[in-house]
Amino acid sequence: MKFVQKCLCGFIALGVLLVCVGCTKKQQQAPLYDNITVVDELVIDSNSVPIFPKKAALTTDTARRFSIELPKRCEVDWDNQSVVSVVPSEKIEIIRLNTGDKLPELQVSDYEFKDLTVKRALDKLLDGTDISVVEDESLYEKITGTISSGELSDAVELMTKMGRVYYSYDESTGELHLAHRGKWLIKMPQDETIIMALLDAMHGADMRNLLVDWADKTVVFEGNYQTEREVAKIIADISGKKYMLVWDIDVYRVYPRTDNPIVWMNLLPAFGAQNVKMSIPGVVGRALVVGPEINTKTLQEFLGQQANVVLVSQGTFAIPNGWQSRFDIGQCGREERLETDLIIGATGKYADFAGRKKIDAKIVLRTSNGELSSFNIPSTVGDNYVIVGIPTHSFVTTPETLVSPFAELVVFMSPRIISIVDGPTGHDDNATDLVGDALRDFLSEE
Repeated sequence: MKFVQKCLCGFIALGVLLVCVGCTKKQQQAPLYDNITVVDELVIDSNSVPIFPKKAALTTDTARRFSIELPKRCEVDWDNQSVVSVVPSEKIEIIRLNTGDKLPELQVSDYEFKDLTVKRALDKLLDGTDISVVEDESLYEKITGTISSGELSDAVELMTKMGRVYYSYDESTGELHLAHRGKWLIKMPQDETIIMALLDAMHGADMRNLLVDWADKTVVFEGNYQTEREVAKIIADISGKKYMLVWDIDVYRVYPRTDNPIVWMNLLPAFGAQNVKMSIPGVVGRALVVGPEINTKTLQEFLGQQANVVLVSQGTFAIPNGWQSRFDIGQCGREERLETDLIIGATGKYADFAGRKKIDAKIVLRTSNGELSSFNIPSTVGDNYVIVGIPTHSFVTTPETLVSPFAELVVFMSPRIISIVDGPTGHDDNATDLVGDALRDFLSEE
């Protein structure tokens, strides 16, 4: 009896032990299910394969933003900056592509056409030859004129220009093709700053599909008769300019370390009144014309005593003398920021003002909502601009923000002059910097 009781107690103890072991195993396995989530009735844990929604066939964002121009536009070498450079004048050529084969050497005489489409006029001209005229698209422009005598190629060129169309000849088929649109190649100068100004001018004329070969300095574009005229005008104007203006830019967001704004009056004792030459108020903000002593390095040191300084954007843009251009903050931005929408526009001219060489510039700050502020800034070569007092809250679009009300945008702009001269400058393919006596002689020229 005692043996049975002992066995029974042993079985009970063993059962309790197994139950406890089972509980222990369950407690050890429980964490495996702590990270389980349910999304759209699907159980997801750490071992699940991620499932993504199908995306449309669009260019990825990083591929869309790729641009060979950005390193040329968005980098400034502040340690090797010259206020005046000299480059040789180079011919900018525009050549029409896809003209086909050469037309036969035939003579035209006493040919008259009146109120005919280009195709009908050419059909009449080429009657009796093996050449047929093909319209690659519908052409409705009518022309009227008389050709007394000349080469066939000259006659076809004249008639197609009158009708604002382009031709190409295929000798193998004997077909003369007509179309509204053409393709051109521009041989550009070697200086990349002038190339950038030319491209900016073409972008300003709403030409977007420009294929630039930076190795051989050429650009290919397509367009119609009006496009060709606008590009020819841009090239003629740029080629006729003696000077080009360039602005190097740093854009900062400044966070004061206290609940007080930046005290800009401290610039005067910090750098001396002689280094702050002019103060120009705008609707928002203020533009200061300062001497060379106030540059990106010394300005950041001054701001660093009162605030945290973040570089938002950096870059350069150029304009032919008397033209206008712009700098897009977002294009050269370090990342997506509140100020990405900001555009700095500039119109400028370097000329003689009352016997003194001056840069007369208008700087405009604007966003997609319109103009924020503008400043008319006359300055001498070597001066810099510092635009201050633009609240960061000007770019906030939400009712509330974590950005301090005393945070502000600071724009540092350093203008440069490129002098375009006839003949060599003494440097092959490179700009010659004017320094010392040479710079003084340049600035004192009548």
